[in-house]
Amino acid sequence: MSNRKITFFYALLVAIASLAVGMVIASRLGMSPSSAAQGVAPPMNSAPITGPITATTFREIAKTVSPAVVNIRTESRQRAQDLSDFFGPDLFERFFGQPTPRQQPRQPRDRVVQAAGTGFIIDKAGFILTNNHVVEGATRIRVSLYGEDEDQEYEARVVGRDPLTDGALIELTEKPDHTLPEVKFGDSGQMFPGDWVMAIGNPFGLAHTVTVGIISAIERSFPISEGRSAQVLQTDAAINPGNSGGPLLNMRGEVIGINTAIISEGAARNMGVGFAMPINVVRELLPQLRAGKVTRGRIGVGIGSVPAEAVDEFGLKERAGAVVLNVAPGGAAARAGIEPGDVIIAYNGKPIRNRDELVAMVTATKPGTTVPVRIVRDRQERTINVTVEELDFEAERTASRAPDQGGGGQETTSGFGITLGNVTPEVAQRLRLNRNTQGAVVTEVEPGSAAARAGLAEGDVIVRVGRENITNAADAVRELGRIPSGGTAFLRVLRNGQETFVAVTKE
Repeated sequence: MSNRKITFFYALLVAIASLAVGMVIASRLGMSPSSAAQGVAPPMNSAPITGPITATTFREIAKTVSPAVVNIRTESRQRAQDLSDFFGPDLFERFFGQPTPRQQPRQPRDRVVQAAGTGFIIDKAGFILTNNHVVEGATRIRVSLYGEDEDQEYEARVVGRDPLTDGALIELTEKPDHTLPEVKFGDSGQMFPGDWVMAIGNPFGLAHTVTVGIISAIERSFPISEGRSAQVLQTDAAINPGNSGGPLLNMRGEVIGINTAIISEGAARNMGVGFAMPINVVRELLPQLRAGKVTRGRIGVGIGSVPAEAVDEFGLKERAGAVVLNVAPGGAAARAGIEPGDVIIAYNGKPIRNRDELVAMVTATKPGTTVPVRIVRDRQERTINVTVEELDFEAERTASRAPDQGGGGQETTSGFGITLGNVTPEVAQRLRLNRNTQGAVVTEVEPGSAAARAGLAEGDVIVRVGRENITNAADAVRELGRIPSGGTAFLRVLRNGQETFVAVTKE
């Protein structure tokens, strides 16, 4: 190697080494360039909370955190309703026997609806966390800050929303001429019943109201929509309308929850039962919220809990897992071969304790991932590989139950509380069934009966009892009659064009 090449080689080596050493020194001394870190969640303090509560503990928390809590006012437009919205365009003819007077077509009228909520600043750049239901549908968002004049407001915009956690990230598009404060994040996973907490919010427009209480329960199942729920913190700290989106704080003044909902009765608002979304859940979604979209997984099944009285009949070793109630046609589970009545006992190698645990695992899975799903079918375990698809929560709709539909050949069951009929051509047409559909249509459900408690409804069509296919009402009555008192009937039911699994314990 020539001297020139050797000299160049060592010069390059020294330059690389110098750069590496410089980077290490800069990182040790905190000299690295600062970044907005929009793809990274804020740090979380997981250290145990220790030490006594003094006469000034709550005062200091309120003093420290209140400047980072904001009041939010929103405006949205809703169509104003007139009488024709309720009675139809033929109002005059129906009530007065006269044709509706001819008028020029009227443009739909909109009315401006105002609402208020709370939020808290998580970034000096002007990012604020609040509830999805505070800003959903808003055409204008205005934010007021602590310590400023009541009429001083700043415009804001929605960056990202997540209906499943009721979380939303907004950003100030107008900034104040001073540095914004920001909250610190605690670890909601360290909270337990009996721990002290503080809520700060804007109840009834009373800005920066402080209330104190304890954690009443953790992992409380709270319904979000039909078939979906979230695990939330329950607190008796006073939460009222307007507190939505405000922080729930631990005794270090760190955010461990976002106040989301209350249970109220009549005019009494606060009843000591409030709910907050754990901050750990929302914190993990912050990178996606900042990107403007939260992506979740879906396999296309409706699931329920394993009935305690049916553990042995399912062939389970213990009461764990989730029963597949229905399978979305053409969805991931349907393509993989999962059927109504299967019990999912493990997902991606992890055992399933209950339905909520399975939902959390599926939604956290990246769409496009293929995972092994362990099921029990006909008392036998097997593994099915399912390729997870993307959840479109906004498009997910709750199917309404079919109306009361009669059928020929009425048959009454014993111990279940249902009356069944044959699927006649008229019934098939009313229920929009396929021409070759066979089964027994439920024509009546006795209130409070076993069938009613299991969720059977008029218009459901029973197509299978246990392992036996059903062609008419007589078949269904015969097979149901074979179930002993106290035993469980495993039914496959057609409901709104989809097969659903229902387990009914005979009385």
